[in-house]
Amino acid sequence: MERTNKNLIAVVGATGQQGGAVVRALQANKQFKVRALTRNPDEHPQVGDEIIKADLNRPETLKPAFEGAHGVFLVTNFWKGGTDEVDQATAAVRAAKDAGVKHFVWSTLPDVEAISGGKFYVPHFTGKAKVDRIVKEAGFANHTFVIAPFYYQNLIGVLAPQKQTDGSVGWALPLDPTVRSIHMGDITEFGHIVAGAFAHPDQAGHGEYLPLVGDFMRFNEIVDTLNRQGHNFSFNQVPKEVFAGLFAGAAEIAEMFDYFQTHTYLGSDSRDQIALANKIAGRQPTKFSAWARVNFPAPQNAQSAAR
Repeated sequence: MERTNKNLIAVVGATGQQGGAVVRALQANKQFKVRALTRNPDEHPQVGDEIIKADLNRPETLKPAFEGAHGVFLVTNFWKGGTDEVDQATAAVRAAKDAGVKHFVWSTLPDVEAISGGKFYVPHFTGKAKVDRIVKEAGFANHTFVIAPFYYQNLIGVLAPQKQTDGSVGWALPLDPTVRSIHMGDITEFGHIVAGAFAHPDQAGHGEYLPLVGDFMRFNEIVDTLNRQGHNFSFNQVPKEVFAGLFAGAAEIAEMFDYFQTHTYLGSDSRDQIALANKIAGRQPTKFSAWARVNFPAPQNAQSAAR
């Protein structure tokens, strides 16, 4: 029985992009049994070795969900309405501690307010950073901080190229495209770092910060890379105050881009952390150009030429 307990990892948010990547990597690792936690287990019966209903907003569901687990992976979703990340994470940390969890892995982000001396306010970053201390002080035998990058997937999702007023297709963002500022990566590879941390607590279980970074780019490099692959995208730098009024949540995105170009996504020289993360993952993450070649929809003119 002890053997199973030792290897059981409970994954919060198992049906999301981060949690899903963690579940897949843990299962591929073979030394772990995965307990997937979700609010709607009936909708996702195939996730993990076992699936349990748990809700971060209902703390009483968490302790039974963590019972018997050696490790817990936690991510919270800032963008989901009614989310208080500090409350949710505090409840999860407490429940994990009560359940006797040995290794707690928290998906965090840089503390923008601390890095910028209060100049920038990006709550979807800093809200996660505030949890770090709670995890640190809980007294787990091992704890690890993992950092998700700017997802490559954003560029075909929430930040996909749009038709511009001049008729071109591309991006209009409050960002200087010549500043190297964006730590990026393929979020489907995030799980390799998390599984590596659980497998190597001696190297990554003492509060290390492990970011997934496949590339570190200027936005004009992103556009150039895609255009070399046959696209014809434009980029237009727009003033922060103009962008902030474009849609709900745009003001925070504008602030985030301003923070990026001033301090970079990770906020500091993170080369050592990135090198450790890649070592722990046991592999180099995919570069943007390789990812785009496979995942970016073929340009319209190429499609019509191919017909």
